Amino acid sequence: LVNLVVPYLIQAIRRNAGSFSSIERLGAGSYYEHVKISEPNEFDIMLVMPVERLQLDECDDTGAYYYLRFKRNPKEKDLLKFVDEDGKLSAFKMLQALRDIIKQEVKNIKDAEVTVKRKKPGSPAITLQIKNSQAEVSVDIILTLKVQQSWPPSTQDGLKIEEWLGRKVRQKFRNQSLYLVAKQNKREKVLRGNTWRLSFSHIEKAMLNNHGNEKTCCESDGPKCCRKGCLKLLKYLLEQLKIKYTKELEKFCSYHVKTALFHSCVIWPKDTDWHLGDLDQCFQKYLGYFLDCLQQSQLPHFFIPQYNLLSPEDKARSAFLSRQIHHQLNNRFPIFQE
Repeated sequence: LVNLVVPYLIQAIRRNAGSFSSIERLGAGSYYEHVKISEPNEFDIMLVMPVERLQLDECDDTGAYYYLRFKRNPKEKDLLKFVDEDGKLSAFKMLQALRDIIKQEVKNIKDAEVTVKRKKPGSPAITLQIKNSQAEVSVDIILTLKVQQSWPPSTQDGLKIEEWLGRKVRQKFRNQSLYLVAKQNKREKVLRGNTWRLSFSHIEKAMLNNHGNEKTCCESDGPKCCRKGCLKLLKYLLEQLKIKYTKELEKFCSYHVKTALFHSCVIWPKDTDWHLGDLDQCFQKYLGYFLDCLQQSQLPHFFIPQYNLLSPEDKARSAFLSRQIHHQLNNRFPIFQE
């Protein structure tokens, strides 16, 4: 279903709008990282748009959110209409334009019923609901800018993978383009919709798909490890707890769990630390690390160490999740049996 609808939309968007004529598709998120649990009914698709040189101005102390300006008039003159009165590139205007094209185009799709869901305030995604007689899936389309320039200073001390994946791999990752998604920074006093957030989805996907300290880990003839197994277990645990305690746990998402896994891979970098046969011990130590983070309300972003994904004002929520996980842990995970 997704492969029926998305390529059609991409063709239409390229045809339709000068400003979006160079977009490319990039699958991101759990389905494409092969760590999807339960039904494959949610997909994240990044629509990547190459842009000429940008000036990035930090808009707060997280090091993750930026205002963008063109360093010189862009080759794609069409993009100038998305610049606001302060000269900043407006994420809101660009998303709105893309959304309008998609809304128009889904009407022409014959073999499935496609609707564009209502906007969630501050969300970087345009969400499609795709239905046919067999299935129903939801697809988040995320507008992403791709800039061929070096990563900003806030990332300098992140991605500490030297012991785990090696110094060469770190250098290779850091030489890749910079990706920015149209994400509203909620800390702003006035929400103008002109902030962008750094995104490392492409690198997270590469790390999960080539996650071994030895290069043969989990390859067809290589030894298998349980890193992904651990991630799936903790994702499932969080997902089930969120169903039970939707209100209390709404701030938590699988990104917290994935970030904790990356940190755990750095603490225990060897493939022998993640032996397939030791799944339960490995899961316990990874879970232990995550519980420590909840305890201290401190989980540094893997690429931007100054950015804490568990803000101190969410301390009560972190403590609540910690109690729920401890309860599961002490009672042999009844939620897995349900």
